[in-house]
Formats: sequence, C-alpha cells, structure tokens
Amino acid sequence: MLFGWPGNGLLAGRMEKSTEIEGVIVEFYQVGNAVKVSAVDTKTFLEVSIVAPAHCSEQEMIDTVLRKLAYIQEKRRGQEKGRGRQGPPVKR
Repeated sequence: MLFGWPGNGLLAGRMEKSTEIEGVIVEFYQVGNAVKVSAVDTKTFLEVSIVAPAHCSEQEMIDTVLRKLAYIQEKRRGQEKGRGRQGPPVKR
C-alpha cells in the first residue's frame, strides 16, 4: 500500500515517508526541490538510493529505485558466480 504524497512532493522543507512493496522498504526524504529515495531489500539488507527532482511522481521514483535495486542484485549474483564484469584492479 502506498501512502499519499502531499502536493506531489512540492512542499518546502523536509519530508520523510516510507512504505514496503513486496519485501522492499522504500523511503523518501525531501530537501528543497530534491528527493532522496532509498530501497532496502528486507532479505539481503542491500540498499540503493537515487536522487530525483521533487516534481517527479512518486511512482516514477519508486520504479527507478526498484530498477536500480534489481540491477545491483543481478550484478552481485553474477560476481558471486565469477561471471560478473570486473573493473580495474584496486591499488592498495
């Protein structure tokens, strides 16, 4: 169930909100004309975030952060199997 998004996020100041969608907690945190949207998988505790303009619809923000979460989960699964893309070596 989604909670209302008063004024489509165009409120001045800060606003926090969270909801759970199919095992994923989605949180919204607004500062000025930007909204930080985080998604946390409740099984793996993997968290991803995006920053979106406050004029975007709540559904657009949710869709985007859930796509990013799915992308990172798939990328991690590939790396665990040794098939993931590897970046340059890390210098230590």
